[in-house]
Amino acid sequence: MPQPLVTIICLCYNHERFLKEALDSVLAQTYKNLELIVVDDMSTDNSAAIIQEYTRKYPQINYISTGKNLGNTKAFNMGWRASKGEFVIDFATDDVLLPERVEKQVNQFQKVGLNYGVVYSDADYINDCSEHLYYHSQKFKAAPDGDVFSEVIGRYFICPPTMMMRREVLGELGGYDETLAYEDFDFWVRSARNWNYSYLPEVTTKRRLHAHSLSQKLYSSEVRMLLSTIKVCEKAAALVETPSEKNALIKRLKYEIRHAYLTNHFTETAQFLKLLNNLKTKPGIVYNLIRLLNNKQIKLNIVRELYVRLRYGK
Repeated sequence: MPQPLVTIICLCYNHERFLKEALDSVLAQTYKNLELIVVDDMSTDNSAAIIQEYTRKYPQINYISTGKNLGNTKAFNMGWRASKGEFVIDFATDDVLLPERVEKQVNQFQKVGLNYGVVYSDADYINDCSEHLYYHSQKFKAAPDGDVFSEVIGRYFICPPTMMMRREVLGELGGYDETLAYEDFDFWVRSARNWNYSYLPEVTTKRRLHAHSLSQKLYSSEVRMLLSTIKVCEKAAALVETPSEKNALIKRLKYEIRHAYLTNHFTETAQFLKLLNNLKTKPGIVYNLIRLLNNKQIKLNIVRELYVRLRYGK
């Protein structure tokens, strides 16, 4: 039985320091029926030269330059539309794949039914120097399997770079939503409505944490990230069908309200509060107080800063 084709879309933007380690990890895969596409989103460092060096040495690599800086969602879609794989991996080139990553996830797909659209796994978090920090499963417990729609609305538990996606899922969704600043929450909400997820309880990926990681910018001054979260919550509100799903969305909105307010994003806090109100639920004393304080734009960011310092030592 022939192996299904797997496409690895390697997304690069100013990953010069990590690029060789990332590309070497892709080339070292034990699974051989691979389509390798490297998309450079107009890096301003030496990344393009490194990619060209690899394409000369490894002609199986398809190199795409976006022509101008487009952002992650548009850059991925360029690679996806140029691809042919039955399964697709979205791989940022500051991360690292373990050698059996693709082989193990394809095997997992072949064990589960055709209604499974995503296989995801555990991950090893590393720093700039590729040193171990912690495992994803240590921080985010009880990874669910099957219908995960309520779970993806209510909480974060999937390490995005560990996902392998069925091509049919991306086709159904039209790829990533290019109006958004980041892709994972939106992809989870839209895909999990119609597709099951399978969890592979093995470390398949090293995820790098550094100051320029997209995940580090969610509650920063870059409001586009929060605006994207608001848009995804609006989509989720249109998709919920059961009381448990509604409760999951309420949980998510309350989380976003707290963090948006405590980072002085008053306009965005008001939008989250409006979404919560639209669900016709009693917000409770805390969120009525936040509404009042937010209307007066009273800054309490010191509370969040103290919490982060106490919990994470930052």
